[in-house]
Amino acid sequence: MDINQLKEIVKKKINSKIKVDELKILDKTFLHLKHNSHKHGKFHLEIIIKSEELKIKNRIDVSRNIHKILQKEINESIHSLQIKLI
Repeated sequence: MDINQLKEIVKKKINSKIKVDELKILDKTFLHLKHNSHKHGKFHLEIIIKSEELKIKNRIDVSRNIHKILQKEINESIHSLQIKLI
């Protein structure tokens, strides 16, 4: 899977489970290229979400929810995931 395919899958999954006003997915893989734990085909994503639905929730619950939504991708293609609520 390439980064563009992964970003599309992530967008579709999040949009299908959460009411989102704005969603950006950034490739931050370059931050991990020199790490010993970095594996080819694993990506570092930063997800920036604007959502009134999420603003009223606890940040830990939001993170758990997004991790649950993306569990398959985390297991297969995501090395690191940053979640930013705006």
